[in-house]
Amino acid sequence: MDDRFFERPILNSPYAYPARHWELDEQGQPTQRIIEARRTAQFITPIPRPKKTKRRAGQERLVFDEGAGISTAQ
Repeated sequence: MDDRFFERPILNSPYAYPARHWELDEQGQPTQRIIEARRTAQFITPIPRPKKTKRRAGQERLVFDEGAGISTAQ
């Protein structure tokens, strides 16, 4: 098997536009073919939306009794 990928894994200059890349198969392994185009972005993970915080309607308020301790509004 030809190991050109492992002999020279970096194809582009760090100072120039990336013009070519190694082709990868479905498992992400190199196929030893050089593609003369920029690689498409396939590994971008979407950012999940934040969970909306809602006030609970059934929550009771605490009222301090005079000397008797803590109790509910009832």
